[in-house]
Amino acid sequence: ILGAGLLALGILALAGRAVGIDVLDVGWPLFVIVPGAFLFVLAVSIGGQAGSVMAVPAGVITMTGLVLAFQSATDLWGTWAYAWALVAPGGVGAGLALYGLVTGQHDFVRAGFPILAIGLALFLGFGIFFEGVLGLSGEAFVGVESILAAGLVVLGGVILAGGFMGRSRPR
Repeated sequence: ILGAGLLALGILALAGRAVGIDVLDVGWPLFVIVPGAFLFVLAVSIGGQAGSVMAVPAGVITMTGLVLAFQSATDLWGTWAYAWALVAPGGVGAGLALYGLVTGQHDFVRAGFPILAIGLALFLGFGIFFEGVLGLSGEAFVGVESILAAGLVVLGGVILAGGFMGRSRPR
């Protein structure tokens, strides 16, 4: 896996050089995302309780890289005022839920979804406040209501999915 990842990264770097794109300028968040993903693969290969423990930092590291990738692409670095909620608790919940889905251990899915939902709710709440009310990244949003509605749909979907995962089957 490591060899294939390095091979792909090298090919992308060479292709970027050929067309004049500075890969380090654009793709530097991969130096955070890839180790997080590798740690998750390691967690799944170990399995059991030890694997679930490793899935937590894997989720946090990967989510940090994804937030950094978004911020690097959009130059919206001020979003850290509320994007921290995606990293923790969101990354913790995502790591546990994904670990549970991949390994078929539904207890981890049931444990991860509420934590992920809390992270999303905090992100949406603080994001609406900082962007919609204070205008952190520029002017306050004109369509705050639409963003709030979309956020509620996403949050509701996560909560419903967690609820369905939490139901026990009659015996």
